[in-house]
Amino acid sequence: MALSESGVLRGDINCTHPGKEESKDQANTPTARVLTLGEQERLNGERALVSDFKQMKLEKEAQKNWDLFYKRNTTNFFKDRHWTTREFEELKACREFESQKLVLLEAGCGVGNCIFPLLEDDLNIFVYACDFSPRAVEFVRQNPLYCPDRCCAFQCDLTKDDLMENVPESSVDVITLIFVLSAVHPDKMKLVLENISRVLKPGGFILFRDYGLYDHAMLRFKPGNKLGENFYVRQDGTRSYFFSKEFLAELFEKTGFKCVSNDYVLRETVNKKEGLCVPRVFLQSKFMKPES
Repeated sequence: MALSESGVLRGDINCTHPGKEESKDQANTPTARVLTLGEQERLNGERALVSDFKQMKLEKEAQKNWDLFYKRNTTNFFKDRHWTTREFEELKACREFESQKLVLLEAGCGVGNCIFPLLEDDLNIFVYACDFSPRAVEFVRQNPLYCPDRCCAFQCDLTKDDLMENVPESSVDVITLIFVLSAVHPDKMKLVLENISRVLKPGGFILFRDYGLYDHAMLRFKPGNKLGENFYVRQDGTRSYFFSKEFLAELFEKTGFKCVSNDYVLRETVNKKEGLCVPRVFLQSKFMKPES
């Protein structure tokens, strides 16, 4: 379920079209983006929610909808994430010595856009990779860079499947949760964090990046797509939540994690062909599992 963070928007998922756009310099800030008057009026006027029946159907069919997404787009939808080691220095700094093997879990690996650049960049890393979609996991396993000696990919519904069936308890140094939690119903997000906490070592980190409150994608939803506060459904049935830093901090702290950093990332994406400049908002955060 992992989503790319740059590109032409499809609903609120980003499609990559090299040469058509560019991202201006990003800024990290502790405060949320300020809405224009028109944006405020649009959000305030959007009160009607999708019916309970349809919401139950969307929850029941969540896996099917993501599997269909990967069937349509295969491995061509997202850019590889070569920025991960730059943004999250813990992937290097948490080692006691340079040659120490790092054990990482990517929760929501999609088709491997994050893990394969990491495996190429760092020879002393072993990656557990799981995804909601069986089709996405199969794409990971079919990748020429996939090697069972360095990577273990498996299907998992993080809201109900026990990770310890595939990952030993307290064995993981770092967990990446990148454009994943937003696709989970808010009522079940705590279940995901409890699940991944069991396989994370005391003192280990969770590295988080996802959609932030008032991202342009959030403002593009038309009436009839709202599921709840900051929670929307796309045309293809996949869903997206937009996080405030306060909501995220409370969610992690209630699950026993300590907040290390938690900031909005503000960026403008320019589509030269269409002459558009849109504000993107992400939340980038680091949480630690206490040692005792």
